[in-house]
Amino acid sequence: MKALVLRAPNEFAVEEVDDPTPGPLEVLCRVERVGICGTDVHMVQGHYDFWPAYYPFIPGHEWSGQIVALGEGCERFGWEIGDRVAGSSHAGCMHCPTCIGGRYNLCLNYGESPMHSHYGHTAQGAYADLVVHSIRSVFKLPDDMSYDLGAVTDPASIALHCANRAGIESGMNVAVIGPGPVGILAAEAARALGASRVIVAARGARIAVVEKFGYEIFDTNDPNGLDAFREMLPRGADVVLDAAGTPATVPMSIKMLARGGRCSTVGIPTDDVEIPMAPLVLDELELVGSRAVAGEMQATLDFISDGRIRAGDIITHRFPLREFATALDVTDKRTDGAMKVLIDMSLD
Repeated sequence: MKALVLRAPNEFAVEEVDDPTPGPLEVLCRVERVGICGTDVHMVQGHYDFWPAYYPFIPGHEWSGQIVALGEGCERFGWEIGDRVAGSSHAGCMHCPTCIGGRYNLCLNYGESPMHSHYGHTAQGAYADLVVHSIRSVFKLPDDMSYDLGAVTDPASIALHCANRAGIESGMNVAVIGPGPVGILAAEAARALGASRVIVAARGARIAVVEKFGYEIFDTNDPNGLDAFREMLPRGADVVLDAAGTPATVPMSIKMLARGGRCSTVGIPTDDVEIPMAPLVLDELELVGSRAVAGEMQATLDFISDGRIRAGDIITHRFPLREFATALDVTDKRTDGAMKVLIDMSLD
């Protein structure tokens, strides 16, 4: 099969590799679409010392496709050849205390094959004609859902998990920082969970993106931007969803919170962050991390299917696998207003 093989930071090519074979309770899928995640950009560029787990490596974890072969035992769980599916990246061991407690994204056997797989990070991913996944990390697409929407279900589920970690309830005021794909989807998730107001911090070309979705905005390039935000919400936000996770945005999130508020941050900083501790203590604020998903994929499929999460509206570009270098550059530089860039395997 054809696959994108990463051999070292910034060293990659589409190569012919052996077809994978599904093991027990695994499915072999023909890949139709793969979304380029910001994590993929960092991984290819060598910004992480923990991902990928080894070289050579096939990245890619936001995908949709169709089952073409079943490993032993899959039929007992209702899987059939021809099922259309969306992939999620974590397959926990389901035996350790965190997995048993429902937080398989924090599996204590993380990265220890074959107990745990983090596809596209510690286990081979989906920038390929074929991919193998555990049945724990694939989900059937509704009959009327396109492969495009299937491929953005994983980032939408990450956004929903971020919103769930924030404890959003009906009537809350929510602010979102970082209006990239996950940030926009986090705003959508907040609205789907019943937030009464959703205000998005944006700047530059992203302002037009936020306006397209109809959310209130404050401009972070404006020196008085935080003052403008406080005019919108004098008491502050009940919840801030930080989808950027930078040295600037985490302290900003804390400044935006109402007393007793909570910030859920899903961005992974590549530099250290200084946290203002006085308001964290005196205002009893909460800062929580949000990693991947912990059971949100099916709800996300439902939200996308009925229109409560407008995931398809973030898709801006598509390329064949052979043009991955261009697609990666477009994603990294946000060329032509790029939001979610898809690799469309049908174009090859």
